Amino acid sequence: MTETVLVKAAAIFDGDTLHTGAGLLFGPNGLERISPVESVADNTRIIDFGEDCISPGFVDLQVNGGGGIMLNDTPSVETVRRIAEAHWSLGTRHFLPTLITDTPETTEAVIAAVIDAVGETVPGVAGLHLEGPHLSVARKGAHDAAYIRPMEDGDLETLLQAAKQLPALLVTIAPENVSLEQVAALSKAGVVVSIGHSDADFDTVMAYAEAGALCVTHLFNAMSQMGNREPGVVGAALASGNLSAGLIADGIHVHPDMIRIAWDAKQEPGKILLVSDAMAVAGTTDDSFELDGRKILRAGGKLTLENGTLAGADLDLLTAVRVLVEQVGIPLADALNAATKTPFDLISKAPFQVVGMPADDFIRISKDLKTTMPLTLG
Repeated sequence: MTETVLVKAAAIFDGDTLHTGAGLLFGPNGLERISPVESVADNTRIIDFGEDCISPGFVDLQVNGGGGIMLNDTPSVETVRRIAEAHWSLGTRHFLPTLITDTPETTEAVIAAVIDAVGETVPGVAGLHLEGPHLSVARKGAHDAAYIRPMEDGDLETLLQAAKQLPALLVTIAPENVSLEQVAALSKAGVVVSIGHSDADFDTVMAYAEAGALCVTHLFNAMSQMGNREPGVVGAALASGNLSAGLIADGIHVHPDMIRIAWDAKQEPGKILLVSDAMAVAGTTDDSFELDGRKILRAGGKLTLENGTLAGADLDLLTAVRVLVEQVGIPLADALNAATKTPFDLISKAPFQVVGMPADDFIRISKDLKTTMPLTLG
């Protein structure tokens, strides 16, 4: 593109702030600036998207599958590409393919596949999330207990080597099966350590945060809850400014009023960020799929094993934003921040900035927050 184009909309979100009466001014090298509409040159082409909101695309740090396939199914570049395409259609522009607890062989194959996908610049792949296998059997949720195990020296070395080859590596662990020294080594290597699927007590989680853990995986779910005498993982996640916390905001995994309480209680600089925890059905109309030979049912906006255990979420990040705004009462700018800048900042070594961002990295969001569309300048 050689011309200058101004994209107008009812609201422009820059990662922190909603701008009105302004537009995105694009040139040959991406976004030049957010500009007042009346200040652009006469020869600027103007595209008006009316009542839409324009936002950077979503950043999702927990994507187990999509397009009818799970990352666990067939670890390959083509699997990653298919998942990426499904979530691109849902407004996600950067994501972490996420492996649910599996065998050492599958884990190594997934690491290799995602490294290759990054090398082939598969759109949207920002790194890798390994959710397990070093979790607590007592809080396994839908994870297969047969694969859960302590972290050994060989596992640690595998992760340290993977971190050298990936733009970002996030690993969900439980203190029950990973030592403080292992967390410190991972943190020093740039791995984002997240505590999840754990029955640990408050003091233990705070110690792991001091050792380098930066996040808690799907807050409230598959972890020790907050009690009056023992605040548990939930209490530590809210009390520690060192920890951010992923949240599945579908109104099912966490009650909207509990989200509001957690949102108000969260100590910063750590923040709450939105994750989809999406499974194979994302971007499809499928009503079931299989995970490690177990059937997962899709009904009523949720995914469950046949025994009723929640197994991931039937969720996209726009729906999560809408739940925050409409059911929790969070301002739109804060909800969009939790789906864009906050997750980006957790995994990225570079600062989040919209200047220089290509048009393809932005999305249009309808006024009712029900649909997303690509931002096209044609």
